[in-house]
Amino acid sequence: MQTLGTDDAEAEVSRSFLFVPGDSEKKLAKATDSDADALIVDLEDSVTAAARPAARKLAAEFLRQEIHAEQWVRINPLDTSDALDDLRTIMAAAPFGIVLPKPRGANDANQLAKLLEVLEQEHGLSPGQTRILPIATERPAALFNMGDYAEATPRLAALTWGAEDLGTALGATTSRDTDGEWLAPYQLARSLCLMAAAAAGVAAIDTVYTDFRDRDGLARFAAAARRDGFEGMLAIHPDQVGIINRAFVPSAEEIGRAERIVALFAANPDAGTIGMDGEMIDRPHWLQAKRILKSAARRT
Repeated sequence: MQTLGTDDAEAEVSRSFLFVPGDSEKKLAKATDSDADALIVDLEDSVTAAARPAARKLAAEFLRQEIHAEQWVRINPLDTSDALDDLRTIMAAAPFGIVLPKPRGANDANQLAKLLEVLEQEHGLSPGQTRILPIATERPAALFNMGDYAEATPRLAALTWGAEDLGTALGATTSRDTDGEWLAPYQLARSLCLMAAAAAGVAAIDTVYTDFRDRDGLARFAAAARRDGFEGMLAIHPDQVGIINRAFVPSAEEIGRAERIVALFAANPDAGTIGMDGEMIDRPHWLQAKRILKSAARRT
């Protein structure tokens, strides 16, 4: 499990997670040409029930390809019969991880972990190699259990959130105001995802920006995600990937400031607080500076 806020080297976190319908051979092939850090082969919302048996087989074939991106699969909710059928088919192809939709809380992630343990053994996979990424806010009751992820399975790789299914469950007519900003219930869900991920010591991944033609809007939302502490973002179209990737790379100004902070503390190892440009810099600033430099080094 990734540990944040320490001096240890942090695991690299994918910036862009591109959803790809699992029943479309054409879209799966196109996705391999994208620069997405991770691909999520979808067996849930983008695939009809009748198409799922064929989609599972197509997904398993896709997972056996050697491509640059992490290969995830979004299965169906754990309280449906489709979920086990999904897992039985795809685990033979050793996906990097499972995206878990509509969990009721960390207990669902823990239950999935137990299923993965059995399936990894059946298919000769390394124990614990399959990671879990819950979409943690799609059911209203799940918001009351977000803190439980701090004690969840070590397979937990990150947390993300979703607005569409939550809005449907709430009976809402929209999730955004006239300026395109999240309305209060969805601001709450987004914030709880960010806080729960930090408490669990894993990355927070922001949700999709559904208007894939609005490049400026996406750039603004992705920049806000990084500003707030998210380490990546979900995507629904290949054209969104480049914008998201750029948003999660530190700017030259940020890198320069971080280098100065790290250098100051290296030159003054016994200091708890140091003045720089009229500002008092202390240990939290130093830890953040180190994180920025690590992120820049990984992504250049």
